[in-house]
Amino acid sequence: MFKILRNLTKSWPSVIIIVLLLIAQAMADLSLPDYTSKIVNVGIQQGGIESAAPEVIRKQTMEKLLMFSNEANTILENYTLISKQDEKYVKKYPVVENEEVYVRNKLTEEETKNLSAKMAKLWMINTSAEKYINQLQSNQTGIQLQSNQTGIQNMLPNNQEQTQQSILPSGSSDIQSIIQANPMQAQSMLEKFNEQLDQMPISIMEQSAIESIKDEYKEIGINIEQYQNTYIVLSGLQMLGVAFFSMVAGISIMLLSSRVGAKLGRTLRDKIFKKVLGFSTSEFKEFSTASLITRSTNDIQQIQMLINMLFRVVVYAPIMGIGGFLKVLASSDNSMAWIIGVAVGSILFIISVLFAIAMPRFKKLQVLIDKLNLVSREMLTGIPVIRAFHTERREEERFDKANKDLMKTYLFVNKAMNLMMPILMLIMNCISLLTIWVGAKNVDSGIMQVGDIMAFLQYTMQIVMSFLVISMISIMLPRAGVSAKRINEVLEKKNSICNPKNPKHLDPNKKGLVEFENVSFRYPDADEDLLTNINFTAEPGKTTAIIGSTGSGKSTIVNLIPRLYDVTSGELKIDGVNVKDVTQKELRSVIGFVPQKGVLFSGTIESNIKYSNEEMSDEQMKLAAEIAQATEFIDQKENTYKSEIAQGGSNVSGGQKQRLSIARAVAKDPEIFVFDDSFSALDYKTDANLRKALAEKTENKTVIIVAQRINTILNADQIIVLDDGKIVGKGTHKELMEICEVYKQIALSQLSKEELE
Repeated sequence: MFKILRNLTKSWPSVIIIVLLLIAQAMADLSLPDYTSKIVNVGIQQGGIESAAPEVIRKQTMEKLLMFSNEANTILENYTLISKQDEKYVKKYPVVENEEVYVRNKLTEEETKNLSAKMAKLWMINTSAEKYINQLQSNQTGIQLQSNQTGIQNMLPNNQEQTQQSILPSGSSDIQSIIQANPMQAQSMLEKFNEQLDQMPISIMEQSAIESIKDEYKEIGINIEQYQNTYIVLSGLQMLGVAFFSMVAGISIMLLSSRVGAKLGRTLRDKIFKKVLGFSTSEFKEFSTASLITRSTNDIQQIQMLINMLFRVVVYAPIMGIGGFLKVLASSDNSMAWIIGVAVGSILFIISVLFAIAMPRFKKLQVLIDKLNLVSREMLTGIPVIRAFHTERREEERFDKANKDLMKTYLFVNKAMNLMMPILMLIMNCISLLTIWVGAKNVDSGIMQVGDIMAFLQYTMQIVMSFLVISMISIMLPRAGVSAKRINEVLEKKNSICNPKNPKHLDPNKKGLVEFENVSFRYPDADEDLLTNINFTAEPGKTTAIIGSTGSGKSTIVNLIPRLYDVTSGELKIDGVNVKDVTQKELRSVIGFVPQKGVLFSGTIESNIKYSNEEMSDEQMKLAAEIAQATEFIDQKENTYKSEIAQGGSNVSGGQKQRLSIARAVAKDPEIFVFDDSFSALDYKTDANLRKALAEKTENKTVIIVAQRINTILNADQIIVLDDGKIVGKGTHKELMEICEVYKQIALSQLSKEELE
């Protein structure tokens, strides 16, 4: 897979942009639960008041609070005293008309947090002290104080009556005067309060302080309801802005990922196509045509689909999972973090089990697709034979078996993967219930707030969904991994026929000369040579014919000339240079090759004849068609040379296909013509006319003809007779009739003595 992903180097700018957008989107999504928590905790529960350090506070209230603090100067450094009747603040804070107030300076988040913790404690002490004194005034029996609101208990010393009399002087109800009159007893009381408050969560103290701040704001003249609504609206708009940014980033990521995937698919198809073009016949035998088509289409499509999801999962999901977990750990209370560990562990276990079950079937899946394509291709191309032998039923059963095997494997894989989603959803819902249950207990105990539970639940769902998305990609990964391996098999296949590192050039003084010197050839998987010690020379201006029984090696010899195969031993020279020392392009540029089976490409008659050179003149094209005796049927067509040719030439006859193949080679005007039994589908008259016209065209060319029919090669300047991969005769027709028994038997099996003479 990593070898395939290296092809993304051309798309690295898009990849970098995608990664940056994913990080930005993840950060935006991770911030949304914080906004939810703030809206619930601050906006709804706290009336929009974020901190226990009030934005504005009356001077007399501040002095009352600072009586309980050893850091009065430090706290006052964070506030600015506003004089009475300061016009700048009168409209905002009406109380300024009558008294001085303190306005909080602009502080950093950390500074505000520290100040809030200090002020929350002071508010709690002030509130507790007031309640304590009020109860002492109303309860002269000195019953022990228990305050459910503050959670402070056992505030009084053992001798409650004496303490009451000493702390509450006659007619006194003001805290400041009480502390000044009884500093020792007040200090003891404050120490008792501090001891109790140190055991209380800061969040609970801040919530309690908020209630006192609300009363203070009312005294200052602030509309609490409007203050709350403003906070909720602003927080909501910020949340919508973050969500909109996340949406835009997500759409951009999907568009860019699709482009990157499409580019990768194009690159891989291009590489496979170019690689296959360089394959020799031996490589084509290793990879079937059906398999190469599957690898170029279906396998690359699997990779492309994976790329479309890869960045979204491989980059985004881990950021969300890790980021969400860190957010939970960084919160003021992380006692519920173990729930996330349970969720992640359960999900990983389920994914691992299903992955182990489905992986072997994923490997088998692509092989079965290959098999189905192979059967389909054979049936479609062999329909005439199937109908002729009336074997439709047998072929239907053969296709049905391949189709059912693929269907069963698909069903097994889909069942396994479809089973995964309900199980994972069950885990996610159970985790939600567990979170709410544990969170409710924490809220009831005063450890957490409702907004914190909502935020934790959102973070948990983000983490769980990240692993769910990863599990979804795990469905695609095995199959894509198999496809990547199959693609790499093609791309990494070493060509048996390669260009030389230091190529030579053909000798213009030996143009058209073909020399076989002790050439032997063996197929890669064969145990013995197919050709042995082949020696002959084909000269310009002469026709060399090769004849022999079926399987004697005739086609193999001519396939060696354009290097469709490489000789096993010996030396094959073209224009005086070993074919292995010349680039394949230069070698094949001087050869006009007509294969045994005529091959035409979809397009027109013109495009097929001009295949070697699209800029070829129409006169040259028509001359080639005339020599190949193709004008006879071309002129009868409505669109003549513009007539359509179907894929594989299925809309023309075998003889017409051969003549167009010959015309294509003639139009190239090469030095060497090689005809591999290319006249077999022609009638005797057309064959004779073609050879006559070809002889005039190839007067100074080298012509090598492989033939089965004696009459095709009777006038050849040199006839090579093959038998079992060896040359058993060499000469003209008359010479071979006298000295070569094999040739004589072939000739007499086709023509009578009179015809041969």
